[in-house]
Amino acid sequence: MTAPHASKFRDLNPVDKLGWAHLGLNLAFLGSGVVLAASGGGAIPYILGQLLLAVGFMQSFVILHEAGHRTMFRSRRLNVAVGVISGLFALTPYATWQPVHNRHHRYTGWQDLDATTESLTPRELSGFEKAAINIAWRFWLPLFSIVYRIQNYWRVSRIAPFLPEKTDQRRLRLFVLLQVASYGLLIWLVGFSHLLFLVGPGLVLSLMGQDLLILSQHTGMPTNLAEGHHVDPFPPSKQEEFTRSIRLPGWLSWVLLHFDAHELHHLYPAVPGYRLRQIDYDPPNEVNMLQWLREVKALSGTQFLFGKSDQSSGTQ
Repeated sequence: MTAPHASKFRDLNPVDKLGWAHLGLNLAFLGSGVVLAASGGGAIPYILGQLLLAVGFMQSFVILHEAGHRTMFRSRRLNVAVGVISGLFALTPYATWQPVHNRHHRYTGWQDLDATTESLTPRELSGFEKAAINIAWRFWLPLFSIVYRIQNYWRVSRIAPFLPEKTDQRRLRLFVLLQVASYGLLIWLVGFSHLLFLVGPGLVLSLMGQDLLILSQHTGMPTNLAEGHHVDPFPPSKQEEFTRSIRLPGWLSWVLLHFDAHELHHLYPAVPGYRLRQIDYDPPNEVNMLQWLREVKALSGTQFLFGKSDQSSGTQ
């Protein structure tokens, strides 16, 4: 079955009521999580608070993604404001998210041009890299979502060339400094150890979940290498073959604005995430989350990420 043309879904525009509903739910998860963690009511309220925070931090990442596409709300300014705030909770500056994610959509299918997959381009891995990747993958340590952030959204020298205007590059650097200063102020006001107690476990659980979601979307899918040659980007209608969707339980998919419907998102990037499931199309690369998890966790980290066995130095 061929995916319907994007023109059929021009009426699936942002709905402010739905945007506010998801934003309100996100703030409720984060706020109630902190309140429970700080309540001193014992282990059960604390654990429940961390679980709520884990979902809340994942939501913040998804809302940042949505606001970056300007599909959370109809207003451009409101999308920017929400993107900036959500970026604080998602540990990702909105100013760097936009150029990197825009480049991701432009060059999906070209592994060495897509800023988010360039680091997975086939190469010789050092012994340390192999060990770190395999240990983290085996024991569910959230190495990948952390490296993903640092590599793609905090290395300003790598991101600045994506912005042709010098004024935009200076603005990006200033924005990153302001976000770092915001974290510094929060640590100064709350105290590092107390802040770690309040949100640390929930943040780690969130990063563990994001590891799986982020890696599920393109890792192991067919791709191409430009290798320095000029290439034409694949239009959205041709990006499905490079993209995988992970089917989450219905309630969790809704909470996360259908972030699991990644093929639909690449086919129709102008459609808000919370409306993607209104599209009557079954993507061919969609798999059940548990099924996918069983398959990939049977592999070592290097096999999964690079297609390399622990002994082989070549690409399989």
